[in-house]
Amino acid sequence: MDRRQQTGRRGEEIAAAYFTRLGFRILDRNWRCPIGELDIVMEQGDTLIFVEVRTRRGQRYGSPEESVTPNKQARLIELAHSYIQHVQPSHPQWRIDIAAVQLDQKPPQINHIENAVGW
Repeated sequence: MDRRQQTGRRGEEIAAAYFTRLGFRILDRNWRCPIGELDIVMEQGDTLIFVEVRTRRGQRYGSPEESVTPNKQARLIELAHSYIQHVQPSHPQWRIDIAAVQLDQKPPQINHIENAVGW
């Protein structure tokens, strides 16, 4: 595993622990299908939440939030639809959130953006 993958995995671990502490129920992590991967799938009440975790060690390449491009947003919407069709067809409410993890701060900081990707 290269450094970039290690950074991503660490960010996902931090985000999953954060959401668990807040009472979200994690259903899946790193769910894969032919078009890509969803980092975290969780639910709160009757809402299904897809979380894209973006992690940075510094600001050299911009903030984690800035790395979610329009193409990435479109892919996340496709992935959410695929997940709903194949795994959770009974959830009428869903949204896509971003968990931006900044590792260069002690402790690491998380910016949770609800409804970050519109569909």
